[in-house]
Amino acid sequence: MDILKAIFRTTFFYFFVVIAYRIMGKREISQLQVTDLIVSILMAELIAISIENIKEPITLAIFPIIILVILEVVLSKLSLKSRKLNKVLTGKPSLIIFNGKLNFKELVKQRYSIDDLLLELRQKSIKNISDVEYAFLESNGKLSIFKYNILKTKSDYPMPLILEGVIQQDTLENLNKNIEWLNNKLNKKGLEYKDIFYCFYKNNKIYIIEKSL
Repeated sequence: MDILKAIFRTTFFYFFVVIAYRIMGKREISQLQVTDLIVSILMAELIAISIENIKEPITLAIFPIIILVILEVVLSKLSLKSRKLNKVLTGKPSLIIFNGKLNFKELVKQRYSIDDLLLELRQKSIKNISDVEYAFLESNGKLSIFKYNILKTKSDYPMPLILEGVIQQDTLENLNKNIEWLNNKLNKKGLEYKDIFYCFYKNNKIYIIEKSL
């Protein structure tokens, strides 16, 4: 009888988790952010406890999992509306390599070892750091690499200066610019930070997308 209950619970939770992940969205399957990983670990623990403790009612695992799914869906929708919340929950990309040079400060801050970086570069058939124009450590832990072109001329990669009214201080530092420089650019256009949805730097120019009313 206990074996049959274990088989039933295993089968039930298999389909239950499939439905739960479908509710949370395809993003949960394709890539794991910190919050996704936490939810996955907690769900696995709850299911394992329920299968092992056959005498306990199955609802002791079902209800907490439902709460986790609801929390994940609600927080995901709120993070789409609030960049600050999204930054707290998922973090932001870190610029590890800029113009073929290693950003040691960011490397130490993210506790990302040089060995890990070189391993990622070797796996993408890149011999030298100097061959990389930009490399970003994404919030999900993956490394996005942009190689120089054949002539090693600078690409047209847009560097974000303002995102939803928030100044990206890291970008200013990487560009050797300051807030005064950005203020002058915005004043000429009669704009303030709060009026800007997205502002980026490209080809020695800034491009601005204003917030819609």
